[in-house]
Amino acid sequence: MRRPRIKPEHLPVRHGDDRVRIGGIVRGIAADITDPDGWVWALLAALDGSRTTDQVVADLVHRHPARSEADVRTAVGDLVRAGYVEDAAEPPVAGLTAAERERYRRSRALFRWMDRTPRRTSWDTQLLLAGARVVVVGIGGVGCTAAQTLVLSGVGHVHCVEPDVVELSNLNRQVLFTERDLGRAKVDAAVERLRAGNSGVRVTGERSAVDGPAALRTLATGFDVLVLAADQPGEIRSWANEACVATGTAWVHGGYHGPQVSCGVYRPGTGPCHECAHVAERERCAGQPPLTESPSAARFDRPHAANAVTAGVAGQLAAHLTLSLITGVPAVRTNCEFGYNLVTLQDSFALGPDSPRPDCPACG
Repeated sequence: MRRPRIKPEHLPVRHGDDRVRIGGIVRGIAADITDPDGWVWALLAALDGSRTTDQVVADLVHRHPARSEADVRTAVGDLVRAGYVEDAAEPPVAGLTAAERERYRRSRALFRWMDRTPRRTSWDTQLLLAGARVVVVGIGGVGCTAAQTLVLSGVGHVHCVEPDVVELSNLNRQVLFTERDLGRAKVDAAVERLRAGNSGVRVTGERSAVDGPAALRTLATGFDVLVLAADQPGEIRSWANEACVATGTAWVHGGYHGPQVSCGVYRPGTGPCHECAHVAERERCAGQPPLTESPSAARFDRPHAANAVTAGVAGQLAAHLTLSLITGVPAVRTNCEFGYNLVTLQDSFALGPDSPRPDCPACG
């Protein structure tokens, strides 16, 4: 690192006379450093990208004689390894045009903020996205939002799979379609809209229905991540899990049960799979008293309750988890399910067994 500097998003703040906070106020990123004699504050101020590491060391040793050269070098190394420092003299990035750098510079700032992993370049996450291939199965409410976010984020190839046509009842939540698309194949309208949003990304589509794990296995084989945004038939998540376990493909699913949004993120071979959680849930339910539905349940026609908020939040979370799988930013927990309650805006959870189940029918 030729000219180290604190990332602009991680600039420090001094609290009183003896404590420095670096990394802002976001939990999981910020850190507090005790600094009774002020030398840490002076070091952080010196790491502004205007001088080499040797110059920083010489300056600090001169200003704080109680600190040795080894102390300062160790502190700089610790800050670099903690992900708070970047090289102000990094060379121009290869693989991104000037237009792409302008398009994604705010994305770069956010990734740089969330990321505390030392990188080859501050554009490393964007380069990883540009080289990635994602297939989105189901271009409904969740899939429209997820696919749009992935394309706008610069994922190199996004492939859309959907068998249906656009209906009026779709338009309260499926953001890629307009009234002019009524009766049109969803995948055709979606691909057209997505290409218009980012001509630098390869967007493809196919109008086909998923009728079993074999179809999903074929799709998963050609892509780095599979995003399952379809909820029918009922066993489709088990099919996706089986296909991705067989191919070793990372996968994400997103959906909602009324106002409760849920997403799952899995990287086969690194922990429990989707079916491990189902085995555990069946065991839990077996020990509970039997449930009895209301006698009125069969008399009601209950449409799938959703709007642009529930579908959009689920789709954005699915896209967020997909970006995390590709780039490692943020380094979220994998091989589990996440949920969020839109009624309270407080109740969130992460569920999943800690290790694979030996009796799991998919990965055991």
